[in-house]
Amino acid sequence: MSKENIFSLKGNIIFTESNKQFKVIEDGFIISKDGIVVDIFKELPECYGNIEVIDYGDKIIIPGMADLHIHAPQFPYRGLGMDLELLPWLDTYAFREEAKYINEEYAHIAYGRFCAALKRSVTSHASIFATLHVNATCILMGKLEEAGLNACVGKVNMDRNSPDYLIQPTQESIDDTEVWVKRTLNQYQNIKPIITPRFIPTCTDTLMSGLGKIASKTNTPVQSHLSEAKGEIAYVKSLYSGFRYQGEIYDKYGLFGSTPTIMAHCVYPTDEELDLIEKNGVFIAHCPQANMNIVAGIAPIRKMLDRGIHIGLGSDIAGGFSISILRAISDAIQVSKLYNMIIDDKCKPLTLPEVFYMATKGGGSFFGKTGSFESGYGMNAVVIDDAYFNSGYDFSIEQRLERIVYLSSDRDIFAKYVNGKKAF
Repeated sequence: MSKENIFSLKGNIIFTESNKQFKVIEDGFIISKDGIVVDIFKELPECYGNIEVIDYGDKIIIPGMADLHIHAPQFPYRGLGMDLELLPWLDTYAFREEAKYINEEYAHIAYGRFCAALKRSVTSHASIFATLHVNATCILMGKLEEAGLNACVGKVNMDRNSPDYLIQPTQESIDDTEVWVKRTLNQYQNIKPIITPRFIPTCTDTLMSGLGKIASKTNTPVQSHLSEAKGEIAYVKSLYSGFRYQGEIYDKYGLFGSTPTIMAHCVYPTDEELDLIEKNGVFIAHCPQANMNIVAGIAPIRKMLDRGIHIGLGSDIAGGFSISILRAISDAIQVSKLYNMIIDDKCKPLTLPEVFYMATKGGGSFFGKTGSFESGYGMNAVVIDDAYFNSGYDFSIEQRLERIVYLSSDRDIFAKYVNGKKAF
């Protein structure tokens, strides 16, 4: 058998085929060929006896994770304004920082740092907000490609209710977006455009209608924010008195599942809105850390899971301060307990397998077959050295993973593979 593009990783393998339980292969082998998982084995079959085996010993091997909601231009000020609510936080920090990306030199520096951090994280796939600046957005896309990551990147659209320095005339926004989408659809190997109306308060009907038409014509996915905070919901109601819920507005303009769609937050959905989310196959990006930091609330994730709604996790930099999806897993479990105690005791807290699944295969399914080591899935893997806090203890692989979720940091990430290529 040829050694070209085929190799094996050896170590303690753990992943989720469903959200019910972990699958564990201690001291096992993952076979990768042409960037795709061939299979996993406890013993290496004789037919693979001549391939390269990269032996990671007692280290833990997990799938690369998906971040379904992250704002790349906000990376420089993460950790600031964590005592503010959403709308004041946007005015004080987010809008002012995003305006800087008209300067392409600044974009090169800031996006370079962002991509370096994302590369060193557990994330292999991400859905990313850029800014309204086309050139800076293309700089980000290029740097993500160079980093060897997989991503959907959105040129942000805003034509009202924003600072003058961060508003684009409606038709210009539509035209720029269409040209940019057509230019970048096939420009990169692993980076794709995604239609990105920032959120309803900053987008006129005309703009959203135009964006929906572009998404339909080019079969481009969509991302935005949905029912994030009480102040934002009240603001939308003041603009659209005739609509029952925000999803209905997006849906009117073909921005709610007509093409693959991610909606971030969804903290206060009505039952009717959940019905539409379920019907249209919309993905929800659960951002527990940001929901706490900007005083949004706690999303009813158990209700969504019980409906079979697609759910992934989002770091939501810089509403969230940590780029680590491992941290998002622990936050999601913790806030689900608060939801159970404070809001609805019929909603059981989330389990580790359920949330790990969201972080990997569940959220990853937005991008295709990734987030698992099942045959046919993309070879995206993270090797974690947990010796610093687990050495000398008799923990099972599942217990070690749980401690990794709560105790590890990026310094414990020993190696990472994206599309079958070693990132570091």
